[in-house]
Amino acid sequence: MISSPTSFRNATPQQMALALRHARDYTLSLFDCFAAAGMDMSTRVPQLRIVNPPLWELGHIAWFAEWFILREAVSSHPADAHGNCLLSKGDDWFDSATVPHRARWTLDLPSTGALKTYCREVLDRVLDKLSREPNDDAALYPYRLALAHEDMHGEALLYTLQTLGLAAPAQAVHNEQPLFAPSEIGFPGGTIQLGVAEGHGFVFDNEREAHSFRVAAFTIDSTLVTNAQYADFVADGGYDNRQFWSSAGADWLMRQERSAPRYWQRDGAQWRTVRFGQPTTLAGAEPVRHVNLYEAQAYCAWAGRRLPTEAEWEYAALSGHPAFRWGQLWEWTASPFEPYPGFKADRYREYSEPWFNTHQTLRGASFATPLRFDSAKFRNFFLPERDDFYAGFRTCAWPG
Repeated sequence: MISSPTSFRNATPQQMALALRHARDYTLSLFDCFAAAGMDMSTRVPQLRIVNPPLWELGHIAWFAEWFILREAVSSHPADAHGNCLLSKGDDWFDSATVPHRARWTLDLPSTGALKTYCREVLDRVLDKLSREPNDDAALYPYRLALAHEDMHGEALLYTLQTLGLAAPAQAVHNEQPLFAPSEIGFPGGTIQLGVAEGHGFVFDNEREAHSFRVAAFTIDSTLVTNAQYADFVADGGYDNRQFWSSAGADWLMRQERSAPRYWQRDGAQWRTVRFGQPTTLAGAEPVRHVNLYEAQAYCAWAGRRLPTEAEWEYAALSGHPAFRWGQLWEWTASPFEPYPGFKADRYREYSEPWFNTHQTLRGASFATPLRFDSAKFRNFFLPERDDFYAGFRTCAWPG
């Protein structure tokens, strides 16, 4: 929950200092995996829409912290920061709002050693400044923003390793098993508060404004759909039967020519998958992962079920019901990513607003998400066709 003592949202300056060091150590351990494979430089990384060159990622993470903390930027607008970047061309290289994705492969970036030195210098200055800050939400806002940003990029670096078939740090690789047998949970519905009220620590702009929302009675799975359950859908011709797919899903499927989830490989009578470049037997009890919204919707249509709305998911997650388990994988919901009433963009203007009504909302967390980041209020969002990150889903019964 949002008030968890492990949450970055209300961490003290001392706790933030430890978390920032931990996040940077983890970032560097992931980056070193690319370097070990000879893929740290942009010239060696394929230009894919779903990845960034790792060297650019490393510089961008440090630049973001310098921009909002050391240069005390009041927004992400180029004119709203003080002073100059520690790197002479840092703003030209690492501002994601002004450097198009496709251009990141052709930048004349500093060497790996120079960027690691930059990262170290930024972190040292950030920690020094943090040591003099009061335990105050306003004062700590930019530090919490920078930590959240680095944690999200850390997760993205991990699934980029998966995308490129590279080895990952041992501490980042987990195979999650459900702790309870799958079951259905019925909830009576009622009025809940969506969003986060002011005065509860750090709040993302898309979590405001807090407002009452009526949720009708619903029945939801206690756990995520497993590999074994999804394999039944595949075996029953789920990818070949047009009736299970939405129009957008059918268009995506035709372009992909796919007959199973990403990374699944048929090995005789059983399925295998690929984890960080290594083939492994697909564990039937694990939640199915690397499926996109269209695949989740098609499975639901086949099973006579539906995806939960994000309000239903949040209701269940905050209910305290002991059988409702979350945090293994990000979970697709039936809700498009839309602003809450009264939305106003925060300092990081490009975080939410550009993606409203084109992306889909996911809830929960994944095994790759730091515990300090977990919150039943957090709204993740991706394009419906994305299947490279750690996403699964659970289902709801139709009313009646």
